[in-house]
Amino acid sequence: MIKDTKLRAVLNRDKSYDGSFIYGVITTGVCCKPSCISRHARPENMRFFDTLEAALKQGFRPCRKCQPDQMEGAEHFQLITAAIGEMEKAVQENEGQKLTLKEIAVKLSCSSDHLSRTFRKHLKIGPMDYFELLRNKSFKSRLKEGEDIASAAYGSGYGSLSRVYERASDAMGMSPASYAKGGKGAEIAYVIVDCFLGRMLAAGTHQGICAIYFGDEDQALIDELREEFPKADIGQEIGELEEWVSVILKFLESDRREAPNLPLDMYGTAFQRRVWQELLKIAPGQIRTYQDIAADMGNSKASRAVGRACATNPVSLIVPCHRVIGTDGKLHGYRWGLPRKEALQQWERAS
Repeated sequence: MIKDTKLRAVLNRDKSYDGSFIYGVITTGVCCKPSCISRHARPENMRFFDTLEAALKQGFRPCRKCQPDQMEGAEHFQLITAAIGEMEKAVQENEGQKLTLKEIAVKLSCSSDHLSRTFRKHLKIGPMDYFELLRNKSFKSRLKEGEDIASAAYGSGYGSLSRVYERASDAMGMSPASYAKGGKGAEIAYVIVDCFLGRMLAAGTHQGICAIYFGDEDQALIDELREEFPKADIGQEIGELEEWVSVILKFLESDRREAPNLPLDMYGTAFQRRVWQELLKIAPGQIRTYQDIAADMGNSKASRAVGRACATNPVSLIVPCHRVIGTDGKLHGYRWGLPRKEALQQWERAS
């Protein structure tokens, strides 16, 4: 079913489409049936899902008016909705503390095993993994509102900053099943903007950012994106990607040097992902050598392979390959030119 058809069904509150799809409203976090009597949101704030499970997995909660969770599997969805409510309450109120599966189960008068099985059956994700998504979402929201990293982390239930970086490192580079090499089957949107490094192209899928390029000519950046993802459906788009780009631009214009915690959708070999994870551990203003990273990975002779993995890093800036230099102390091989690599290092040192 195409998006325009779904939008018309929602605007007409057409009951015949109930059960065919669910729509969520990003400004309220609520998901509804097409026939919901609630005031219509702006089309650009709507997200469409084939199933309620898919909407819940993205963090939406069932509307109290149209009650999409009552359509089928009511008992299970009521349990899931109640559990999500407890998680949201914990994220908002339990600063610096992590809710446990057992605590949730006790509050809902069910067993931990039953709660876990129900979550995995309908959402294809464990309840504590879902809780991590909510904590991460809260963390990013707090940063957008201007909180410093430590306050945002503590207020989102992370006991320490190390847990935030640990989670980011664990999640980075995990490519969705539908996202294969070359971008086959992927829909990629891009935005090109100005920044102090020149023109910046940011591209992303529905899952997250898959490319950040720097250059001087827009067409050259677009051509490089198409060359890197030759099998993807690529085009310009507004919406969530522009929100992510806005976060990146604010980061480049601010005094904060910790890269924004944005969702990533990166393809890479197992070795490349290991290198990129090591790059995420390098703090702003710090410099490591390719040999340092190779040694940390347990193979000090793999420095050249590490260099190649840095060169193929598609998400510049967020995954900081600009913080790596040669053992001779000189700048080597930056995909977007050594002047930009030097400019980024100077920018971080100036903080």
